[in-house]
Order: sequence, then C-alpha cells, then structure tokens
Amino acid sequence: MSPIARLIACTVLTCLVASSAQGGAWPRKQGDGFASLSMRLGWPQDMGTWTSMDPTNDYSTLYVEYGLTDRLTFGADIGHSVSGSGKTVLFFQWPVRQSEKGAQVSAQFGFGIISSQRIIRPGLSVGWGLKNGWLSIDSVAESYVDTGRTDFKLDMTWGRNLPKDRKLILQVQTGQPDGRDPFVRVAPSLVLPLRGPAKLETGVTWGLTGDASMGLKIGVWTDF
Repeated sequence: MSPIARLIACTVLTCLVASSAQGGAWPRKQGDGFASLSMRLGWPQDMGTWTSMDPTNDYSTLYVEYGLTDRLTFGADIGHSVSGSGKTVLFFQWPVRQSEKGAQVSAQFGFGIISSQRIIRPGLSVGWGLKNGWLSIDSVAESYVDTGRTDFKLDMTWGRNLPKDRKLILQVQTGQPDGRDPFVRVAPSLVLPLRGPAKLETGVTWGLTGDASMGLKIGVWTDF
C-alpha cells in the first residue's frame, strides 16, 4: 500500500475507533434537509492530445441529507465513486464529538452498489468553525464485499464567507483507488446565492499528481 493510502486508511480507522469514546457532532436537525446536484467536465491538461473540444470525462453527482432525529442523519450519494465507476450509496451519519471550541466530528456508515458490486462505506468528517468560514476533512473507505478491494478518499476543504451571501471554497481532493496510483487534485470554487435557499457553485479542477486532467465544475445547493 502506498504512503497516501496508509495515511488515509489510518485517518479513517483511527477516528472510527475513537468514536466509541466520544459524543456529539454537527448533525442535521430533525426534519431539516440538504440537497446538491453537481457536474464535473474534464479534459486532458496536455491540449496537444485533444482531438475535439468535447470533454473526455463527465461526472455528475446527486447528494442528499435529511435529519431523521437531532442525532441521526440519513443520506444518499448517487453518481461516481473514487474509482470513477457509477455508484448508489445510502448512509447514516451520527455525532461523534460536539464542542463550543475545537473540532466537531461525525461518523458515517454507508452501503450500496458501485459498478454492480456490493460495498460498505465507513467514513468520518471533522470540521472546525473559523471566524469567517470553516475548515473540514472528509474521508471514506469504499470496501467491496465480494472481492475485499478497498478504495480510499480524503477531501480537505477551506471555506470563507464573503459579503452578499457568497462563499469562496478551496478543496484538495485525494484518493487511492485499489490497484491504481493515488491522485491529488485542487478544486477552487465560488458559491453565489440564487432565489430563496438555492445556491450556485462554479469552479475548476486541476490534477496535481495521479490525475492529468483539468475540469469545470457546476452545482446547485438547497436546504429544505
């Protein structure tokens, strides 16, 4: 296993073990929901290899969370997995740590189908509230039930609240698909308010290692 895979695995597993001794988090309130629909279009960074302007990859994702209780959130993650295959994952998320100061932590357990194969998906999210924004680390391990193969993913996000309900986001996306090279990409974006609770996110992506693509991202968020 490569160093990045070991780092992601240790982060996920260490925090999941620690969850049994701590309590609280940032769960959705009972009856509150959140949904986002996003699309990423990608092209090779080496424009000399282009044969047309059409994107060489096209990823779309639907993500939904709903507070069943103040301490239990149900969600759905439909789109593409760490490996790039199609996925449908349902999950439950619950608080691990909640404090007026310091890290807020939630654990997750999901199950579903990726590329017609059954998977389970433990995960962990850690967040810190900042003066004018937030910092978060989100990690999951997608483990294939029948083959024992596991893909790891860890995203680090810094967000800043701007005037007029706008937000600036910088995300570093990392992953280790089983049997393939690890990847790191950056994804800065700007979030703008639309009508009512809806928001529009537009941004770009750029592969740093293990990913030779560049891309455009557009998404819509809403609370309900």
